[in-house]
Amino acid sequence: MIEVDQSTALGLSGDPNSMMECVKLYFKDQWVKDIYENLKNGYSEMSQINLTLAEIGLEPDMTDLH
Repeated sequence: MIEVDQSTALGLSGDPNSMMECVKLYFKDQWVKDIYENLKNGYSEMSQINLTLAEIGLEPDMTDLH
């Protein structure tokens, strides 16, 4: 069963068009949430890669400093 929050202004009176609109809104919302999570995970992974690359770049400088 699809959960619809109270702010959704679709009167689900059994009309096939309103039911279809509800399903479309649900899947669009899920799609947006999935994109957001994928971007969040990607940026998190990239931050670790960038940190590693930055540390590698500083290693010769630190060796020269000592």
